[in-house]
Amino acid sequence: MAKTKMNFFDRMQALDRRYIYLVVALAIILPLIIPFNSKTYVTEPVENIYKKIDSFSGRKDRAVLMCFSHDASTMAELFPMEVAILRHCFQRNVQVFTICFMPPAKPLMDFALQTAKEDYTVQSGVDYVNFGYKPYGIFLPIVLGMGDDISKAVETDDEGRIVSNLEIMKEIKNYNEMNLVVDFAASAAVQTWITYARARFGANVAAGVTAVMAADNFPYLQTGQLIGMLAGLKGAAEYEKLVDVFATHKEMVNGVETVVPRSFSKEILKESWIKLSDIKNPVYKTARTGMNAQTVAHIMIIVFIALGNIGYFVNKKKNEN
Repeated sequence: MAKTKMNFFDRMQALDRRYIYLVVALAIILPLIIPFNSKTYVTEPVENIYKKIDSFSGRKDRAVLMCFSHDASTMAELFPMEVAILRHCFQRNVQVFTICFMPPAKPLMDFALQTAKEDYTVQSGVDYVNFGYKPYGIFLPIVLGMGDDISKAVETDDEGRIVSNLEIMKEIKNYNEMNLVVDFAASAAVQTWITYARARFGANVAAGVTAVMAADNFPYLQTGQLIGMLAGLKGAAEYEKLVDVFATHKEMVNGVETVVPRSFSKEILKESWIKLSDIKNPVYKTARTGMNAQTVAHIMIIVFIALGNIGYFVNKKKNEN
């Protein structure tokens, strides 16, 4: 009996699924090993956070509070955005406070600070303060207490120093000066800052969340209760680009390559093309490299799904005939 000749779709239907897994694995691994320059489009929620932080540049009466509300399981999405914001603050002389209410978040917060500090001359107690880990049981008293007096709500920092004695506190008292809270979370933690810091004291609140949590926070963006949001690896990649295009922009000055920060401009952003190969520190391009791998993998999966469905209907029609 003669064998029926298999067409392309028959072969795709009969393809061993292990080959599909192999192709998807290569689609993820190769872009990580050999980064390429893909286009990163900056969305308005990310742009708004950048512009708010940049407006604090060089001011001693303004500061940013970064709250770390996640553990290592979501580090891949949240850590790059934390480092990017810290780089922005350190480069533009924006004062920063960091705090966490989860024990697993403490080493991640310390690691983010150490990573971002590598290329900057910043001093603890002067340019930034790490409040360290505080038990969740006093989360609400601290959130509310900061509305009146930060140094009374958090009396000591991570190094055991009296907060009120630190130089950074000379012109910083409450949310009027510490005028932006950015909560990095894989949960609904940011909603507590909205409920109390925003509603009670009028503090500006922004969110850095995992991609799956973004949908829960869009209503707060629409009502203005969140001034901006970084959503997953895509949001981190956008912020990395903004830092490279504006905050850490380099020009030749008297024959020496020098960092010349420039003001935000949509025109400059449209024209700018950042080569990942020009960024020496791999941590500073983590999100964009990850987005390359994620994009290629998603395209491959979509192709396999499309081919599988087309093959199914082709074979179904053939069998009916």
